[in-house]
Amino acid sequence: MAEHIPLDLPENPRLTHNITHFARALRKAGLPIGTGRVIDAIRAVQAAGFTEKRDFYWVLHACFVSRPEQARVFAQVFRLYWRDPRYMEHMMAMMLPAVRGVQEERAAQAAEKRAAEALLDGVDHEIDAPEAGEEETQIEIDASMTISREERLKTLDFEQMSTAEVAEAKRMIARLKLPVKPLRSRRTRSSLAGHALDWRRTMRGTLRHGGELRALSLKTHRTRWPNLVVLCDISGSMSQYSRMVLHFLHAVANEKGAGWARVHAFTFGTRLTNITRHLATRDVDQALAAAGAEAQDWEGGTRIAASLRAFNRDWTRRVMGQGAVVLLITDGLDRDTDHDLSREMERLHLSSRRLIWLNPLLRWDGFTPKAEGIRAMLPHVDAFRAGHNIQSLEELGRALSDAGDSGEKDRLAAML
Repeated sequence: MAEHIPLDLPENPRLTHNITHFARALRKAGLPIGTGRVIDAIRAVQAAGFTEKRDFYWVLHACFVSRPEQARVFAQVFRLYWRDPRYMEHMMAMMLPAVRGVQEERAAQAAEKRAAEALLDGVDHEIDAPEAGEEETQIEIDASMTISREERLKTLDFEQMSTAEVAEAKRMIARLKLPVKPLRSRRTRSSLAGHALDWRRTMRGTLRHGGELRALSLKTHRTRWPNLVVLCDISGSMSQYSRMVLHFLHAVANEKGAGWARVHAFTFGTRLTNITRHLATRDVDQALAAAGAEAQDWEGGTRIAASLRAFNRDWTRRVMGQGAVVLLITDGLDRDTDHDLSREMERLHLSSRRLIWLNPLLRWDGFTPKAEGIRAMLPHVDAFRAGHNIQSLEELGRALSDAGDSGEKDRLAAML
């Protein structure tokens, strides 16, 4: 049996302590790192030495990163923990933007906030000062009133959440599922408990026995899964809601065995953008950063009619087959007067198996369909539901299982 070579560690192994905490931060950021990898990293650093930062980076990278999508998270955690001498101040500026005195000089990159959350999540340790002789500054943050309980967070409006609450909400959203019932296909398969006779299989059996009929073969219908098509409004009035919904869609698209054949996602503001391929990226921060880079109309104007016209013309035949279910996420405040919104909604409705509209404006008790865009869209949807908090996303999953669910459509349609 092979014996491990003992490590010659100093009496006060601060480097070992920091590598261990660095691995703990990576694990909280989503990398599957166990005790064995931490031991391997310490041994690798001992073997490679600690003379060049570049060598140190790649030694730890080789020990902790096993998939391509993990490299971005590793790079951000490494930069904040090992390279940036003011990493604590930068992390506080990202996590608590209300604290003045330290402002980020640039926008946070993909996975950067996730790295900061991992390093600040309940850590109680001493950090080595970047320079000898520098006085240690202790910063205490009272977060007792920033993170709500799970039940309260489910009913809290996305726009009213603090930074800490948004981070917790994203973790809760990542665990949500969007189940759907399979569809009955016209194709059949052999089954011992079938509902109809399979004459072709029966006759082949008689030929194998000289024309003697010994047993009747039965068949039943096959089942298949529908596609999910999502059209998400990313205009200025929908910005915060859209980001949370896209986190939800990323979780649905990457959930194995969720029931959907494929998940197609499109964003629209002033123009239509297909972001389906970006949702296939396993890292959610990297996926949304890539989607935001491609969709150049984030927080811009709203042209719902023109965007739906582009989808009906260019994408309907490609993605709306196999009985697709369509989720339309928008507030319905259309500023496009060049196209007929009612006609485009009718075309979209006729092409889909079911069209569900999520509107964050339904959070208001006194909401009425007064806007011209809402009045044009409402008659052409199967269900009209709120989409402003985690609870509304949970209810969406239950609504998909009930073909007769119409949400608030019937009540509001009576006001038209």
